[in-house]
Amino acid sequence: MEINYIKDEKNEAEIELDNLTIAELLRTYLNEDDSVSFAAWKREHPSKNPVLKTKTKTKTVKKAISDAVSQIEKHLDKLVADFKNSKTE
Repeated sequence: MEINYIKDEKNEAEIELDNLTIAELLRTYLNEDDSVSFAAWKREHPSKNPVLKTKTKTKTVKKAISDAVSQIEKHLDKLVADFKNSKTE
């Protein structure tokens, strides 16, 4: 996956991602974090990559994204475990 930082400051970043699904997942999980004041993505045109804009209050943007990725991994691990433990009828 390709990631391009357009703007990279301590409490504000704009990141171009090559995957719309990842941009939406990150936006969703970032907005659940109380230290994040703003997280949204935009795309100028369907042929362009989405840009995720994030602003934080207390922690750095990189820490907030890292925490969001950890939460996503945790939920995916639980989903895999639940799927493996499910019984087919």
